[in-house]
Amino acid sequence: MLAHKTLSLSNCQIKTDGEEGSFSGYASVFGLVDTYGDTILPGAYKETLQKNGFPKMFLMHNSFDLPIGKWKSVSEDDYGLHVEGELTMGMSRANDAYAAMKHGTLDGLSIGYMLKKGDYTPSVEVEGGRIIKNVSLLGEISPVVFPADSSARIDLSSVKSEISEIETIRDFEYFLRDAGGFSKGLTNALISRARVLFGRRDDGQDEIDAKSAQVLNEALERIKRAIPTTL
Repeated sequence: MLAHKTLSLSNCQIKTDGEEGSFSGYASVFGLVDTYGDTILPGAYKETLQKNGFPKMFLMHNSFDLPIGKWKSVSEDDYGLHVEGELTMGMSRANDAYAAMKHGTLDGLSIGYMLKKGDYTPSVEVEGGRIIKNVSLLGEISPVVFPADSSARIDLSSVKSEISEIETIRDFEYFLRDAGGFSKGLTNALISRARVLFGRRDDGQDEIDAKSAQVLNEALERIKRAIPTTL
């Protein structure tokens, strides 16, 4: 499944270029600590760009709609992940997006990405944070209205396999953050409650026993079934 990570207004850079429908900016910045405590390192996107090519372009992560354009250039520099895009002028949503960019009301970028366990290590400075050294898949980059917020849409077909990989309380935390799109405060509250229910007081590394894992899977299955009516 793809999780979404957005930049704050102070860090995201997006500008319209001279040619109609063209724009550029930074979709990711290296070395910063985001609202979840994550830090992305230089080189994190190199492998996925070589292996999977450029990501798709949607508006507001609406991957159920047609792409509103294409990315002509996606590359890393010393600052972050620099992108150059071209909107499909003539499409109503693309025309609207470009008008909003020029007016400054659409001014954020957000990545849709996927991580595997070996792609990151826990941060020693920020509790619950991660040092992300590799992004396994950069699936899409979207212009967004609220770049200070983080959100995610779950690919329901992949939820079951993700659930089966949850082995620790920390894994559960990352699942809620990346797959569920819950805020940091709500994630912490859910984790605290889960530790009480599972009878755990671990540091995020203790394994969840079989009975607790079954309860967790049943709870997440209920969340999954509820998603179509709550999105």
